[in-house]
Amino acid sequence: MVAILGISAFYHDSAAALIVDGKIVAAAQEERFTRRKHDPAFPAEAVRYCLTEGGLQGADLDFIVFYEKPLVKFERLLETYLAFAPSGFRSFVMAIPVWLKDKLYIHRTIRKSLPNAKKAKLVFTEHHESHAASAFFSSPFAEAAFLTLDGVGEWCTTAWGTGKGNRIELQKQITFPHSLGLLYSAVTYHCGFKVNSGEYKLMGLAPYGKPVYADRIREHLIDIKPDGSFWMNMKFFNYCQGLTMTNDAFSKLFDMTPRQPESLLEQKHMDLAASIQLVTEEIVLAIAHHIHQQTGMKNLVLAGGVALNCVANGRLLREGPFDDIWVQPASGDAGGALGAAQFVWYQLLNNPRQTTSMDSQAGSLLGPAFIDEQITTILTKAGTKFQHFDREQSLMECVAQLLADEKVVGWFQGRMEYGPRALGCRSILGDARSPKMQSVMNVKIKYRESFRPFAPIVLRETASEWFKIHPQHESPYMLIVADVADGRRTQLSQDQLMSQSADLCARVNVPRSEIPAVTHVDYSARLQTVDHIRNPRLHRLLTEFQNRTGCPVLVNTSFNVRGEPIVCTPEDALRCFMATEMDVLVLENCVVLKSQNETPQTAAARESHLAKFSLD
Repeated sequence: MVAILGISAFYHDSAAALIVDGKIVAAAQEERFTRRKHDPAFPAEAVRYCLTEGGLQGADLDFIVFYEKPLVKFERLLETYLAFAPSGFRSFVMAIPVWLKDKLYIHRTIRKSLPNAKKAKLVFTEHHESHAASAFFSSPFAEAAFLTLDGVGEWCTTAWGTGKGNRIELQKQITFPHSLGLLYSAVTYHCGFKVNSGEYKLMGLAPYGKPVYADRIREHLIDIKPDGSFWMNMKFFNYCQGLTMTNDAFSKLFDMTPRQPESLLEQKHMDLAASIQLVTEEIVLAIAHHIHQQTGMKNLVLAGGVALNCVANGRLLREGPFDDIWVQPASGDAGGALGAAQFVWYQLLNNPRQTTSMDSQAGSLLGPAFIDEQITTILTKAGTKFQHFDREQSLMECVAQLLADEKVVGWFQGRMEYGPRALGCRSILGDARSPKMQSVMNVKIKYRESFRPFAPIVLRETASEWFKIHPQHESPYMLIVADVADGRRTQLSQDQLMSQSADLCARVNVPRSEIPAVTHVDYSARLQTVDHIRNPRLHRLLTEFQNRTGCPVLVNTSFNVRGEPIVCTPEDALRCFMATEMDVLVLENCVVLKSQNETPQTAAARESHLAKFSLD
């Protein structure tokens, strides 16, 4: 037996992943256990979970792999600070103590955290090497081109190459400070969202605007070559030397200062979001065409934070030169833990790799699960009234009817998802046909901005009847945006068309299709296809809902509220359920109704919780 533990830590979204004899046994982000969103600390709890799930102790580990090379990254930071001295002094003074305390001595931290793993060899892979490995080795393809795009690793920001069998080979890269990820993050910052977590908000805001600034971006911010490579004009950015992403020159170029968080979103912010989104898509498509021309590969795999831009992925699938694409579900730093472990198993140890028609990531359901006995004990101890179902079909019929009655359901089943998306095991579900569901879930349950779209889940076998996705393609990890099918759209009235110039709430609440709760203002939807292999219980629920309503589509959003990580345990789920206006909680085979458990105290606590959030 060969056991390999992969670790990512100290930058954004720390995680751990365990591979035993080439099989992915467990993987999870530290935030889910500590309840600190995007927790960057050493993933002690995630490591503990992975070892427990694998029935192992530290002494059983053969390799511990860190997803990047800290010394090389430190070299880049020092060189950057020196290049911009003395203007980068404040940033330098803030960053260096953290490096000297933790980041530079990660080998010492690992050994201290796993004192029994003395025989385990310690390996450091490169950042984009880890991303590429996570994408290719998890994919269903025997050979494919790979493309990784993010903010920055050690020096690399963009890389592409090929994967064949059990090896990946880097062919080209773009280095810091020229970075598509940092460009997108700079606009995220300027529009008032938090860098490294608000980029998906910017993507959701883009359809409300027009790309009127796209030419300005191409002419002044980034020089894009025909092969998709690019050079950024650092005159407009401050991330190399300062504590902000953009500067006064950036503000002057777009005639807008950085928006203050939680302040009013204006049309200019929507237009800037639309502009950077369009330029991002153009760059991704240009690089993809160049890679295809250079490699001749039929398939492409992607990873890195930019690969979570599902709008760009959707265009790449529809308009790109590749027959198929596969995107790593944990494309950000968290996925580096898995890729690092896979790189050691396949490339360093030279173990053979076999592929099937389905990827090897098991639906990315790699976190902890809880049995009925644990759940009933927790509910009973909390004094919660619930109904336990002995027959699964009876459970499906009950929940499907509750959903058809427009109840909002917290759905807690099986193993927790690895990556940023809730894929139907730690989800909040609702009726996609309901015109009011989008606003209800945003304001009363998720406590988040009103413009934020929700994602649909749909039966894999009927997806092409409801969305513009080819029957041969799938989107099991909610990483592809596809338009709602023409036949499912609703013709807007003149009054509704006039409301397009109104505020975001009015615009987003105009029904545009038979499934208005998941149809964005541009008729797009961030699609998740559900098959009976990766998530059989969710597939059965969708089937039962279709039998009752004729619609195989539900709203699926992550089981959490704004500012908190996705729930991990039944206790997390019960707390979140009672703190929001969710109607139903389904914990494995147990159903909890809010109406049977509401008290004046819980209602007052929920109102107090809601008052903490200021919504756009």
